[in-house]
Amino acid sequence: MKKVVKPGKAASDILKKGKRSSMPENIGPMLATLANEPVTEKGWVYEMKWDGYRAVAYMQKDKVDIYSRNNKSFNQKFYPITEALQQWNINAVVDGEIIVVDEHGVPSFSNLQLWRSEADGQLLYYLFDILWLEGYSVTHLPLEERKQLLKSILPKNNSHLRISEILKDNGEEAFELVKQLHLEGVMAKKSGSVYTIGKRTKNWLKIKTEKRQELVIGGYTHNEGSNKLFSALLLGIIENGSFQFITPVGTGFNRKMQEEIIQKLRPYETPQCPFATVPEYNKASCFRPNPPKATVTWVKPKLVAEISYREETSSGAIRQPSFKGLREDKKPTEVVREIPIKTNELVREHKLVKQNIIKAPPKKERKTLLKLVKRSSCPPIIRVCVSSFGLSKVFWPKESYTKRDMINYYYQVVPYMLPYMKDRPQTLNRHPHGINGQSFYQKDVKGKAPSWIETFPYFSHREQKEKEFLVCTNEASLLYIASLGCIEMNPWSSIVKTPDNPDWCIIDLDPDENSFEQVIEAARVTKEILDAIEVPAFCKTSGSTGLHIYIPLGAKYTYHDSKEFGRRIAKIVHAELPQFTSIERKTAHRGGNMYIDFLQNRPQATLAAPYSLRPKPGATVSAPLYWEEVKKGLKLSHFTLRNMPARLQKEGDIFKGVLGKGINMQKAIKKIEDLFGELLKKAA
Repeated sequence: MKKVVKPGKAASDILKKGKRSSMPENIGPMLATLANEPVTEKGWVYEMKWDGYRAVAYMQKDKVDIYSRNNKSFNQKFYPITEALQQWNINAVVDGEIIVVDEHGVPSFSNLQLWRSEADGQLLYYLFDILWLEGYSVTHLPLEERKQLLKSILPKNNSHLRISEILKDNGEEAFELVKQLHLEGVMAKKSGSVYTIGKRTKNWLKIKTEKRQELVIGGYTHNEGSNKLFSALLLGIIENGSFQFITPVGTGFNRKMQEEIIQKLRPYETPQCPFATVPEYNKASCFRPNPPKATVTWVKPKLVAEISYREETSSGAIRQPSFKGLREDKKPTEVVREIPIKTNELVREHKLVKQNIIKAPPKKERKTLLKLVKRSSCPPIIRVCVSSFGLSKVFWPKESYTKRDMINYYYQVVPYMLPYMKDRPQTLNRHPHGINGQSFYQKDVKGKAPSWIETFPYFSHREQKEKEFLVCTNEASLLYIASLGCIEMNPWSSIVKTPDNPDWCIIDLDPDENSFEQVIEAARVTKEILDAIEVPAFCKTSGSTGLHIYIPLGAKYTYHDSKEFGRRIAKIVHAELPQFTSIERKTAHRGGNMYIDFLQNRPQATLAAPYSLRPKPGATVSAPLYWEEVKKGLKLSHFTLRNMPARLQKEGDIFKGVLGKGINMQKAIKKIEDLFGELLKKAA
């Protein structure tokens, strides 16, 4: 007769705090948030991050069901775990991770992929939480009590069941320990936290020792003359209903793994490329003139792979990817980009919640303002900077958007836009009567701006007198600029503290008689060139007709340096696409071709800021883009006054890398000479 495991007295007292309920079904496990480093604050505990399959087990005495996080049964596949849970002889629902350990006792995800029997390695089920026990739900109990309850009922000396112990309560020490053991990472769990079914929470964090990403397989290549079953898997991600190519991965496989992958992919083979844009897996370029000749086999996006990689570039490219295994516990639609949150910001958020300063995550959607004409209805900051006069004036006649709509837009996006406006002199482009009315530029605000607005002096050689630029310094000054009828905002590339040193270099792709598809092609070629010289680049729509590509400089170089660097890039792009581009300054000399404008990198030259509206039909926005979005089908009309706030809420500021450390220009110029010197000589 099987022995029934019962909780001891202390655990029984804990169980009495539970809520009476029937056994739950089809539970989605609680998910952790990826963080960039361990928490150094007190109030967190640390466990091992097990490199395996997440599994929730439902036990009714010897009737056992084990399910993956996407509700796939593991009963047959991992039969020793099923048998071990049957021997437990208990009514419970537990959460844990199924792993295989190698001969050194280290979890191996690749070995888990190939596990078929005991001969393939030791199979373990590490339990780290309990959700329900003997008629009581315990998800609302504190983490420590759930741990104590689980530990008290776990059978002793079972060869397949283990408790996931607390390593330490010091995050840095725990992280160093797993690094020394060459393990995947640690889990940080907030002391006293409850179990939130089916939701990703910031009370559980995962901190990895190596970068990992799940991606969906869309095909595989085979290089001519190779004896491998395939040379690389072509991986992507499903975003906004579209399957976007991300990277090939050609390392991390042995022969046995390749055989299994091919076998699983074969039923999904298709003659059609599943990606939104066909990957350039076999294309020669000026910096890779002789790639291996490869054939491709496309597959429907049904299987998920996990890769490790060295780094992700600012443009989203993945460097040095290596295959880790197939994720049979994940659906393709569940795969998302794993972007780690900053741990220090998370800790600050927890503190604010604890102090009852905020009741939810701080990044809430900003409500619109000015629904009433009376200024008394507005917050104090708006009363200071926005006049109620003319708020109902129609600025976009076709769409019936008013000045009020415009100011509401800027109020919603100001947290994202301000970093590109703050402390920068402005050239005001005023449209007091909307996009169809007469407009004018204003640089000098001396004696005309309110006393609380900051200004920056400059000398007009033409008029031989001192003038002053308006300087945007905060939310109020940005909204004041909008209230002047400045539909678009045009900041300098430098700030007042370093006026001669721009924060970015700009390549402005300005079409003439070109199609927008040609603008996209020019942007992609520019990106390839910058990738080749290992220079990060960020793309945004102009909101008018073209695309802007920004390169971070970190205020380390002069405007002259920036202009000459931009000139080099423009020349290479033109040499690659001479049939429809031009670098001629005079319009008459361009022959109707697209102007690759590097002269925007001059003192006092301005372009529409990221997230700026444009005085164009449709109320289009100068919208930062993922490079994966810069492809056929992209339209400037996709990004407008109406939908940009929602996009920012979902995606955040994807342009912020522009304000990063900045490139090493000398190193980049050396790479240009090495890779493109001959091309530039021929073009000259």
